[in-house]
Amino acid sequence: MRTPLKATPIAAAIVVVLVLAVAVYALATRPAPPAEPGAAGGPSVVRQSSHVLDDGGADAITVVEFLDFECEACGAFYPVAEELRERFRGEITYVVRYFPLPGHVNSTNAAIAAEAAAQQGRFEAMYHRLFESEWGEAQESHAELFRGFAQELGLDMAAYDAAVADPATAARVELDFEEGRTLGVGSTPTFFVDGERLELQRWGDLEVAIDRAVEARGSR
Repeated sequence: MRTPLKATPIAAAIVVVLVLAVAVYALATRPAPPAEPGAAGGPSVVRQSSHVLDDGGADAITVVEFLDFECEACGAFYPVAEELRERFRGEITYVVRYFPLPGHVNSTNAAIAAEAAAQQGRFEAMYHRLFESEWGEAQESHAELFRGFAQELGLDMAAYDAAVADPATAARVELDFEEGRTLGVGSTPTFFVDGERLELQRWGDLEVAIDRAVEARGSR
């Protein structure tokens, strides 16, 4: 059994922000429709086009995070997710999907920037850049700021600009969002561990869920 992550001052902040995020989003949007996992062509927690940060192989536990780059709770959980990715390296496949909340002015812009970077094989680099920079809660577009991030990452800017302007890029982001709603996602971050949606109620719930899944897989 692994030693649990130590509680830090950020732990309390995460719990508070998660609770606030759930409450605000629940008031701002209608409930997501129920999942229909058995329907042909129905929703899937992971798709072939989903962005995989860590591939643990065929026997790995799959962890999927639906996130919003502008969400405070996602930003608070980012270092936790990074530590868990390192702790369970080789034992989990970590997948990221977009869920830009409608109340955030730049959440869709950020997701489009990440998707444009993904088209050049730099999704993870943009993922880190977006979470490690302070830009949220603005009322004006930050599309040019995100373009600056792309320049800093050394992307082909003509290709980046074309991807940002391409309606197919926005449609790719929207696909994740709509599928997330169908799967019961209503706030961010929302995690699925081996296809099961995790209800985050306490600090360490994600680590515990992964730990149990890894141990159960190993005992088979």
